[in-house]
Amino acid sequence: MKSWKLTYVILLVGLAMSCTEDEWLSPEGVGRYPAGFDPMEIPADNSLTQAKIELGKRLFFDPILSSDSTVSCSSCHLPERAFTDGQKVSIGVDGLLHFRNSPSLVNVGYGDRMFMDGGATNLEIQIIAPIETHFEMASSMEEVIDKLNAHPEYPALFKVVFARDPDPFGLTRAIASFERSILSGNSPFDQYYYQGDSSALNESEKRGMNLFFSDELNCSSCHSGFLFTSLDYVNNGIYADYGQDTGRMRITLLEEDRGKFKVPSLRNIEVTGPYMHDGGFSSLEGIIDHYALGGQGHPNQDPRITGFDITVEEKADLIAFLKSLTDNEMLTNSDYRYP
Repeated sequence: MKSWKLTYVILLVGLAMSCTEDEWLSPEGVGRYPAGFDPMEIPADNSLTQAKIELGKRLFFDPILSSDSTVSCSSCHLPERAFTDGQKVSIGVDGLLHFRNSPSLVNVGYGDRMFMDGGATNLEIQIIAPIETHFEMASSMEEVIDKLNAHPEYPALFKVVFARDPDPFGLTRAIASFERSILSGNSPFDQYYYQGDSSALNESEKRGMNLFFSDELNCSSCHSGFLFTSLDYVNNGIYADYGQDTGRMRITLLEEDRGKFKVPSLRNIEVTGPYMHDGGFSSLEGIIDHYALGGQGHPNQDPRITGFDITVEEKADLIAFLKSLTDNEMLTNSDYRYP
């Protein structure tokens, strides 16, 4: 049996071949982090190098990963939309619909678990699911590796980067490396707050910032830190009955986790709609109204969601602040496109 068929064994215990380049986010490369960002924890068996990132980027944009070569990772994660797709739920091979909205991959390397329910323990493992899920890429790791080995260019590229033929170890680590390179931290808010440019925000945006961080609205208790997410799993009360998608409960099987989903980052929220785990909200105004009303009262609804009063002018200021989290430099960065 070929070693690449031992997919999960290789993923868990394989030894990475290090590239000859300096690590992309080594201490010497700390300038690559946006101002105010903590260093990212990089797996010991997947050092972040430019060669690995470039291979991962090519794979990310290549529909060869899907059964009929029509769907790539980028089909559901468009750079110009902060690596979301603008759909309520994502569309896979043969037009099949996912049951969830496509999450942003911006700053995804800082996450401790992947997916909205935390079902994957790291980026490398996460990559297997979309490849093998029937309503996403509808393929298998075995089929994908066969196609990569038969490709006129990929075997040589894998040899350069990993000193081995295409296999699950190299595939998952290359794509994960590209995803870890997707950093966003140069929005007007960042320029104001982390870079010290007092003119980066206008008066409306500043008023909205004060509202966002106020005790009355309490937005920042969940959307906290430089990531604008606590990375916790929260039931935010958008439904009284969550139906078949039970969120975190799908993983833990605990009733207390029903309707809990990972708190999303608010970075680039201006371009990542529709919102929520199922794309159920089409506007920022609608989201604010939901929280102002105090949610739908699900038994697991987070106790911080109690409702608040907000005027029309305050709502406009809050939305102006949320839009100040848009990082246009990242959205147009050629490093996040192929070719």
